[in-house]
Amino acid sequence: MKDLQSVLKEILEITTTIETEYPELYRFLEEDPITLPAADHPGVDEETLAEYLKSLKGLLQHHRETRKKN
Repeated sequence: MKDLQSVLKEILEITTTIETEYPELYRFLEEDPITLPAADHPGVDEETLAEYLKSLKGLLQHHRETRKKN
């Protein structure tokens, strides 16, 4: 599994891509992806972030594929 810093870096990169290149998709993200909780134990671990990254990648891939068809 990737280390936490690389997962966070990828999340930032993909959300930035979505925000700048696909603003119509960005508004559908359920939370503000730039803001992470400041609590000592916010309940977000490396596995949770990796799953979030995977879902972002899937969302973007699906959007790109369906957009090409239209």
